[in-house]
Amino acid sequence: MPEYVSLVKIKEEVQNPQELSSIWGDIRADLDEFETDLTDTYAILGEYDFLVIMDAPDRDAAFQAGIALERHGLDGQTMEIRPTEELAHVVDDV
Repeated sequence: MPEYVSLVKIKEEVQNPQELSSIWGDIRADLDEFETDLTDTYAILGEYDFLVIMDAPDRDAAFQAGIALERHGLDGQTMEIRPTEELAHVVDDV
């Protein structure tokens, strides 16, 4: 299954840290609807607030997952990722 990563910013005012930490269960449930697995999340210091890694069956499901993040007050930039070993095989064919 293809892997995707979202660089996420919080776009709504969060009342407290507990509120923010509680949304991940809801997000997981939303992503399950699109057969997408939330594999890892990381807090980031810098321009973005979170890094979200997920497995989705296709780009449509990844797009729907991005919309699900938006519903929870998060603004994400979602991209497909590939292991560097796979990139080496692509470059060898050029």
